[in-house]
Amino acid sequence: MPQTAIFGPVFGMLLLTFVVWSFMYYKRIGFIQAQSIEPDDLSPGRLAELSPPDVSNPSDNLKNLFEIPVLFYALALTLFVTEQVDGIYVAAGWVFVALRTIHSAVHCTVNIVMLRFTIYLLSTIAVWFIAGRAALAYLAG
Repeated sequence: MPQTAIFGPVFGMLLLTFVVWSFMYYKRIGFIQAQSIEPDDLSPGRLAELSPPDVSNPSDNLKNLFEIPVLFYALALTLFVTEQVDGIYVAAGWVFVALRTIHSAVHCTVNIVMLRFTIYLLSTIAVWFIAGRAALAYLAG
């Protein structure tokens, strides 16, 4: 397996982050225009105060995409540099991306908290699996 295969899931996460970022601005700009709010009158705190969930949820999700995914990015680079990329790591990476995509879709739309939490938990387990497996390989080596 080419070592660069790990970058497929990395670019998948980057694409998801871009989509959520774009959706966040679409929702925010639409809200600001519909409410005839002057953007200069809004601090980030004030915008969060005024925004209904369908506007604030994409922003919250974007922030969330800079938590556990950062660990995934670091692990992917570590695996690439140490030439440990294999099919198991790549599959776990794609599982992470798929579940995070579903998580973002739920968070940015219907926001059913327990469903969102379950998907988040499963996606995070994929990252902990990658981390644990890489750590065991390091300790064994």
